[in-house]
Amino acid sequence: MLCMGNGYGSMIKEVYLDNSATTKCYDSVAQIVTRVMLSDYGNPSSMHMKGVEAEQYVRHAREVIAGTLKVNPKEIIFTSGGTEADNMALIGAAMANRRAGNHIITTQIEHPAVLQTASYLEDLGFRVTYLPVDETGVIRPEDLREALTPDTILVSMMHTNNEIGARQPVAEAGALIKELSPSALFHVDAVQGYGKDRIYPKRMHIDLLSVSGHKIHGPKGIGFLYKNERAKVNPIVYGGGQQAGMRSGTENVPGIAGLAQAAEQIYSDLGRECEQMYCLKEKFVEGVRRIPDVRVNGPDVRDGAPHIISVSFRGVRSEVLLHALEDKGIYVSAGSACASNKAAKASDTLRAIGLEKELLDSTLRFSMSVFTTQEEIEYTLQNLYEIVPMLRRYTRR
Repeated sequence: MLCMGNGYGSMIKEVYLDNSATTKCYDSVAQIVTRVMLSDYGNPSSMHMKGVEAEQYVRHAREVIAGTLKVNPKEIIFTSGGTEADNMALIGAAMANRRAGNHIITTQIEHPAVLQTASYLEDLGFRVTYLPVDETGVIRPEDLREALTPDTILVSMMHTNNEIGARQPVAEAGALIKELSPSALFHVDAVQGYGKDRIYPKRMHIDLLSVSGHKIHGPKGIGFLYKNERAKVNPIVYGGGQQAGMRSGTENVPGIAGLAQAAEQIYSDLGRECEQMYCLKEKFVEGVRRIPDVRVNGPDVRDGAPHIISVSFRGVRSEVLLHALEDKGIYVSAGSACASNKAAKASDTLRAIGLEKELLDSTLRFSMSVFTTQEEIEYTLQNLYEIVPMLRRYTRR
C-alpha cells in the first residue's frame, strides 16, 4: 500500500509527532464543545429544560462510547481523564475487595498513574507483584500464571505501552485470570489503545478499562472508566452523588460531548486510518534504520501500535536532538509527557526491556495520528539524516 500524501511537500513548516502526549482536536469536537459551553450550558442535575438538555448530551455520550466497546451504557463512568480513571480502578477495587485478599498484580512498564498508585497501595499494606517484560515490552503469560494466587484481587495491565507501542496479550491474560483467580478483577489501561484498536471488554474478560479523551482528538480534562456492573469498586470522590454515586461532582458536559464526538469519529473509519498509520510507520522505521548506530525499540512494526515509534540514537543526547528537531518545526518526545514533568529520570519502560545504559538518554518517541502525512514523515527523516551526524561530530569533539 502506498501511503497517501497531501501534496504540499516543501511547504511544511510544522510537523507534530508527539501524539502520544496529546492530539489535535477534530474540528467537529471543537464545534460541539463550543456549542455546549455557549448555548447548551445547563447543569445536568437541574430539573428545568436547560438541565434536561445537558443530561441528554451525557446520556448520548454514554450510548456512543458503550457502542464502541459493546457494553451497557450504564457501565461508563466519566472522569477527568486517564489518570483519575486508573486511580479509581486501582484504589476503588483494592478497597472494595480487601477482605477477599491483598495481592495485586501489574507490570513493570505501566504508566505512572498505575505504578505510583500501586506504590500507594503497597504503603497501605497491599502486596504488589510487578511482572517483567521481554525485550519487546510484552509480558510472558507464564509469568502471570505463576503470579496469580487465591489472594489476588486485582490485575492491572496496559493495553498499549505509551513509550514503545508494545501491545499486551490482554485477551489471553483475561482468560487466564478468570481461570485461575476467578474472583480477581482485571483492569486495563487503554489510554493508548482505545481509538487504535477494537477492544471488547466482555469478550476479553476485562472488568475495568481506562480511557482519556485527549489521546483520540477529543478535549483535555475528560476520560472515562468502563466498570463491569458486577465489579465491586468503591468511589474515591464523594459529594453530590452524580453518576450513581461512583463519581460525584457536576459532570463536565462540554468535555463529555466532545469525547463522544471524538470516539464516534475515530471509530467510524478505524481500519483505514490505522492502516495508513502503519504504512507511515513502516516508511519511517525503514528510513531511520539507514542512519548508523540506531536502534528501534519495541515490537516489530505490525506487532505493536500503529502510531508509536521509539528510536535510540547512539552518541546523541535525546534532549539535544529533540530541540534540534524543534528548530526545524518538528515536535517529538523524549519519553512520557506525564512522567515527572520532564525530570531527568531513566524510563522504567526502557530499563524493563533491557536497553543498554548509554541508550537510555539517547531515545526519542515519534508518535503519529490520523492527521500525519507522508510528506511530514519524509521531512522528518531528511532532517534526521542531517542533524544526527552533525550532533555526533559535535559530541566527539
